Amino acid sequence: MINLNFIYSEMFLSISIMFLLLIGVFKKDSSNFIYNLSIITLFICIILIFNFPFETETTLFNGSYKIDYFSSLMKTLALVSGIFVLLASKKYIQINKIFIIEYPILFLSSILGMMVMISSNDLIVFYIGLELQSLALYVLASFNRENLLSSESGVKYFVLSALSSGLLLYGCSLIYGFASSTNFNLIAENINSNSLGLSFGIVFILVGLAFKISAVPFHMWAPDVYQGSPTSVTAFFAIVPKIAALTVFVRFLYVPFINMIDQWQMIIVFLSIGSMLLGSIAAIGQKNLKRLIAYSSISHMGYVLAGLATGSNEGIQSSIIYMVIYLLMNLAFFSCVFMMRKNDKYFENLDDLSGMSKNHPILSLAFMLILFSLAGIPPLAGFFAKFYIFKAVIEQSMYFLAVVGLLSTVIAAFYYLRIIKIIYFDPEKEKYDTNHHLGLKVSLFVSTIFILFYFIYPGFLNEIVSKINII
Repeated sequence: MINLNFIYSEMFLSISIMFLLLIGVFKKDSSNFIYNLSIITLFICIILIFNFPFETETTLFNGSYKIDYFSSLMKTLALVSGIFVLLASKKYIQINKIFIIEYPILFLSSILGMMVMISSNDLIVFYIGLELQSLALYVLASFNRENLLSSESGVKYFVLSALSSGLLLYGCSLIYGFASSTNFNLIAENINSNSLGLSFGIVFILVGLAFKISAVPFHMWAPDVYQGSPTSVTAFFAIVPKIAALTVFVRFLYVPFINMIDQWQMIIVFLSIGSMLLGSIAAIGQKNLKRLIAYSSISHMGYVLAGLATGSNEGIQSSIIYMVIYLLMNLAFFSCVFMMRKNDKYFENLDDLSGMSKNHPILSLAFMLILFSLAGIPPLAGFFAKFYIFKAVIEQSMYFLAVVGLLSTVIAAFYYLRIIKIIYFDPEKEKYDTNHHLGLKVSLFVSTIFILFYFIYPGFLNEIVSKINII
C-alpha cells in the first residue's frame, strides 16, 4: 500500500485548484476572495510539508517520486517565493485590470508542476511536472491581452518552450532506449558509460533544461518575455521556476550520471561561462528595468551552474545557497519596481529612476542596497553567495571558471553602479505615489533586512543546506 502521507501538500494543492476554480465559476466577483484563498492555500501546503520531519527519506510509485530533505527544502522555497510574489503584486494586477479568478489559479497550477518536478526521480514524472508548470506559464506570459508586447511574449515563450520540451522528450526517449529504464536509480545501475546514445540523450535533456533557466545560448526568449509579460508575471518567472529547474539539474546529473561526469561537466562549464559573460555584457546597454533584470538573471544562473559543474557536494550546496539569496534579491528588486507608481501608472525604465533619492530616500536606500548585493559587494548577502560559489570552484581546481566569474562580476558591477548614479545624482522627477499596500511593504522589508543583515550570521543557511548530500 502506498503511503500518501508524504504527498499531502501536492494532493491538497491539486484539490484546492479545482475547488477554487469551481468557486470562481459559480460565485460572481470572487477575484479578491480567490486571491486571498490562494495565498492561504500555499501557507497550508508549507505546514503540510513541515508536518513530517525533513530528514524523512522515502520513495513512492515504484521509486519514481522521491521525498527527502532536499525535495522538502526546495518545495518550501518554491511555496514561500510564490506567497511573496502574490503578496507583492496584488495592487499591480488590480490596477492593470488583470485581477480575475484565473490568475492566482494559474499561479497555483504552475507551483504544483514545480513541486512534482522537485520530487521527480523518473524522467516521465519530471516531464509531466515540467509540462504542468509550462502550460500555466504560457498563459500567464500573455495574460494582459490588451497589451501587444504581452501577447507577443506569450507566443514567443510558447514556441521556444515547446521546442525545448520536444528536445527534452527526445533526450528522455534516447536514455530510455539505451538504459532500459526511466527511473534515475535504475539508469545508474544499467548504464554503460561509454554509450554514445546516452551521451546524446544527456545533451538533449541539458539543452531543454538550459532553455528553462534561460542559460546561454538558449536565453533568447528571456529578455522579450520578461519585458512583455505583466511585471507580476515577470517577478514570478525570475524567481520561482528557477528553484525547480535547479533541483532537476542536480537530480538528473548527480543521481544517474555521476559516473559520466567527464561527458557532461564541460557542457555545464560552457553554459556557465557563456551565461555569466553574456548576461553581464548585454545588460550594460539596457534601458528597461525588466530587460535588465532578464540579463542579470541569465548572469546569475551562470554562477549557479558554476557550482553544479564542480561535481562535488560543496558545489551543489553553494548553488542552493546562491539560489536562496538570489530569490530574495530579486523579490526585493521587484518590490521596488512595484513601488514606482504614479496616478495608477507603473514605470519600468531606467530614466524613471532619475533623482528618486530626493523624493523617496528610504526606497532609494533599499534600491541601492539591493543593487550592491546583486553586484556582490561585501558585506551584503550577494557577496556571500558568490564567495561560496568561488570557494567550491577553486577547491576543484577549476581556476579558469573562477577567473571568468570574477571578471563578469566586475562587468556587472558597472551597470548596477550606473543605476545608483541615476537614482542619486540625476535631476529629480515628479514624486511617485506612496500609498502602497501592506503585502508589498512586507515583501520589501523582509527581503531587504535579510540582504543587509545576512553577514551577522551567514552560517545559518550553511547549516540548513549542509544536510543535503546527493553524492
